[in-house]
Amino acid sequence: MWANADWRGTLYPPHGGGLEEYARTFSAVEGNTTFYSGAPREETVAAWARQTPPHFRFCFKLPARLTHERRLVGVRSEVDAFLEALAPLHDRLGPVMVQLPRDFGVDELPQLETLLSRWPAAIPCAVEGRHRDFFHKGMAERAFNRLLITQGVNRVMLDVRPLFAPPHDDRSGLAKARQEKPKCPLHVLSTASEPVVRFIGHCEEATNLARFQPWVDQLGLWIKQGKTPFLFVHTPDNRQAPQLARTLYSQLASALDLPALADFAGEKQTPLF
Repeated sequence: MWANADWRGTLYPPHGGGLEEYARTFSAVEGNTTFYSGAPREETVAAWARQTPPHFRFCFKLPARLTHERRLVGVRSEVDAFLEALAPLHDRLGPVMVQLPRDFGVDELPQLETLLSRWPAAIPCAVEGRHRDFFHKGMAERAFNRLLITQGVNRVMLDVRPLFAPPHDDRSGLAKARQEKPKCPLHVLSTASEPVVRFIGHCEEATNLARFQPWVDQLGLWIKQGKTPFLFVHTPDNRQAPQLARTLYSQLASALDLPALADFAGEKQTPLF
């Protein structure tokens, strides 16, 4: 997301803030709005294009109406229309994410294969499977991974280990976040050239840092292999997500010799004279 009033005074100035300000610090965004509301209007997409630099990447989600209600059955024209609506951003699209329902299992993989087999080659795609069978290293997971590898599609890695780590009190919406997020095991596997990691943090910084440390080496390895990993950071209520992203990025930057992030606009000192 980028529209979050809680970020005023930190990532954003005390008054205002939005996509343009967000893009001055971060280089990609996970666009959840399309998951709930479908394809954006033409004028909205044009505004997003104006507000972001050429290197910025949008990672939108396919609408839930297609993935969860229709379960990818007979959605060809709707998917085409959705991608066409994003045409002004096609040179700035990171992986478009297909988040599958939790009960979307191996028996429904033919619907996913139909979708991916005609996915435009110029637009990267990533699939987030949540069915428990896709995490048991059995026939179902092998079929799932084989499909993604064959189609050159990224598998989204949802890392909820920090979120479910102790302590288990209810600070900052911890209990609510645990109810909403699936408690899936983490399988680290890059099935294409743009692996996507969704890191769901805890309220405790020490917990987040400990759980993130192995990702430093893994992300570095993918970069050395010529891949372009996408890392998205959440916190239970997302109020502290920008700060956590900055903290984790600083670990990456020092280990991989990456440039520093730009300063947060809301933390800059305003001169008195």
